[in-house]
Amino acid sequence: MKKDKILLVEDDSTLSFIVQDALTREGFDVVCASNGDAGLRMFRESRPDIIVTDVMMPKMDGFEMVRLIRLTTPSVPVLFLTARTALDDVVKGFELGANDYIRKPFQILELVVRIKALLKRSFTGNAENTNIILCDCSLDFASQRLAIGKETIELSHTEAVIIDELFRHPNKVVEAKALMYRIWQNDDYNNLNRLHGFIYKIRKYLSKSHQLELLNIRGIGYKLATELP
Repeated sequence: MKKDKILLVEDDSTLSFIVQDALTREGFDVVCASNGDAGLRMFRESRPDIIVTDVMMPKMDGFEMVRLIRLTTPSVPVLFLTARTALDDVVKGFELGANDYIRKPFQILELVVRIKALLKRSFTGNAENTNIILCDCSLDFASQRLAIGKETIELSHTEAVIIDELFRHPNKVVEAKALMYRIWQNDDYNNLNRLHGFIYKIRKYLSKSHQLELLNIRGIGYKLATELP
């Protein structure tokens, strides 16, 4: 059975070794490069199924590498590893064709979950979209804005992440544990109260919608209902 091939582009040799080893043990075929210039050559030689790349690197950064790759291969999934969390950097990454990004430091489990999700969407033909329309609402994840009817709400990054996850799974239960892993890369109990606080604010935002309702599923998580009772 053919293994999914990952191109890992990371200039920190220690981190690269740790991630390569972990992903190999997860059953992936991993090829590595230490900068964007080498990553571009490796991409052309190895034709990976997905690219996992740092942003800040010598010779050629991750943004420029992905821009050049997208000129010839617009569909390959790209996940950025970055310590840069400024909104402008996030927006630039998505404008260049990123499908997702994860902040350093991160847990390997979170990275594996993100990679598998991107590969699944790629293989089923469901390309990642950073702008999601659901009933009378739309989320622009890159700019972190939620539109409800004619009103636009500026979101924090965490709020945008939660709404993105809920909008991608309408009428399905999204576990609180899964949300905490996506936001904080762990499901520490102390983060549960923080999550409840964000959910409270998001529920107030969505109360302006005539077609959506955010339900609390006791002891499990939340469900975004698109058909009100």
